[in-house]
Amino acid sequence: MSYDRTVSLTGDFATTVDAVREALAAQGFGVLTEIDVKATLKAKLGHDMEDYLILGACNPPLAHRAIEADRSIGLLLPCNVVVRRAGDHTLVQALDPNTMVTLTGLPALEPVAQEAAARLDAALASLA
Repeated sequence: MSYDRTVSLTGDFATTVDAVREALAAQGFGVLTEIDVKATLKAKLGHDMEDYLILGACNPPLAHRAIEADRSIGLLLPCNVVVRRAGDHTLVQALDPNTMVTLTGLPALEPVAQEAAARLDAALASLA
């Protein structure tokens, strides 16, 4: 089962991160959390790795609808978006919102997942 939506870009990491934030905002997502995995692993383990950032994106109306359908769905929120270096490219990956439906089996989440997927797909498409 594929659980991601991915685009590969030739831009540098910092420029791509800025573009991802703008693309998400244009689709109604705010970034609630940011985890700099590279910096964290360096600080905690002394491990060097490529640039790797996890953005916790949230579209409040969609999150509200999902939580109304299933109070436990917060375990799968926010919509995580990863920006990471892979060789000479920067990958942008978003968790496929349809994973919520697959994991829960709740038909009530289908319209929420479909709209979230459409918005994330539009954000990713705008980057290419």
